Amino acid sequence: TTHASLGLLKKDCFTMTATQSVQVFGKKKTATACAFAKQGRGLIKVNGQPIELIQPETLKLKAFEPVLILGQDKFANLDIRIRVKGGGMTAQIYAIRAAIAKAIVAYYAKYVDESSKNELRATLMAYDRNLLVTDPRRCEPKKYGGRSARSRFQKSYR
Repeated sequence: TTHASLGLLKKDCFTMTATQSVQVFGKKKTATACAFAKQGRGLIKVNGQPIELIQPETLKLKAFEPVLILGQDKFANLDIRIRVKGGGMTAQIYAIRAAIAKAIVAYYAKYVDESSKNELRATLMAYDRNLLVTDPRRCEPKKYGGRSARSRFQKSYR
């Protein structure tokens, strides 16, 4: 029997509705933020709760940076849901801001037009390159003969 005779083909086409969405990742150290952007009404949620409730309070502005740079109107018809895990508090905030920036650029590239995407990209790059390009720095592993990656135990002759 074929899929069409089982009625599966029709069902698959029905579940794949025309929701415009993109999925991107933002990373910092070991923290990874997965952003799912789709057509909506301007909501940005991090792990199920609004971005306004993000902790710590002092770094809240860092997570808002892409929105503040590009302006609220660019995010007005876009819902972004972010799942973040790994790393510490600061690394997670930086991963979130990278995910938001990458999500809007990817959404504009796929569903709006190339010129507006390039405009957004240029604005974000001019502000901070790490919004779109992942920082390659990682923690260096410890070696023997010392207490950390670079420091050595003190040399003694007797």
